[in-house]
Amino acid sequence: MTVRRRISRSPLLVLPLVLPLVLAACAPRQDTGGSPVSALTRVAAADRQAAPDLSGDGLDGRALRLADYRDRVVVLNVWASWCGPCRAEAPELSKSQKELGTKGVQVLGVDTDAERGSGRSFERAHGLVYPSLHDPGSRKLLRLPRGYAPRALPYTLFIDRAGRIAAKYLSPLTAADVRTIVGPLLAEKA
Repeated sequence: MTVRRRISRSPLLVLPLVLPLVLAACAPRQDTGGSPVSALTRVAAADRQAAPDLSGDGLDGRALRLADYRDRVVVLNVWASWCGPCRAEAPELSKSQKELGTKGVQVLGVDTDAERGSGRSFERAHGLVYPSLHDPGSRKLLRLPRGYAPRALPYTLFIDRAGRIAAKYLSPLTAADVRTIVGPLLAEKA
């Protein structure tokens, strides 16, 4: 005869198991060159894959094409208006565009909201100074190479001047993060 015991689900018993995970999530981010705990994964120049030519209507209704930004380092940021971390990083990305635009960097957003109006409201509310492609349901992003499709938001790809994916970032960005990541890409020869 098997005896089954009921395990108490008291919060006090679960706390020792959950607390280390919570504390680890609050630890400062570090660029570990793409280790599983790092938000940043860099890709060596020899291993970079071409980014697909994402194109379509921007939130302002004008045509946008990723290929139009060749010869620039592109910070391709995927966002949605309902995403809290996206709201936190939006001003940082605008700051990055203002600081780095004259140095050869272009921030380009990809709004995944179902309704264009939600994206336009987000753009106005957060003072975005860079264009955003409207991609409801992330259909255009399905064309990204294997391993580069976003699984959570916000999500950012860094594309070198040759149009190849040079890095991905899986967490909200600060302007300092953007400077750190694009610095080596700007130094590369086109």
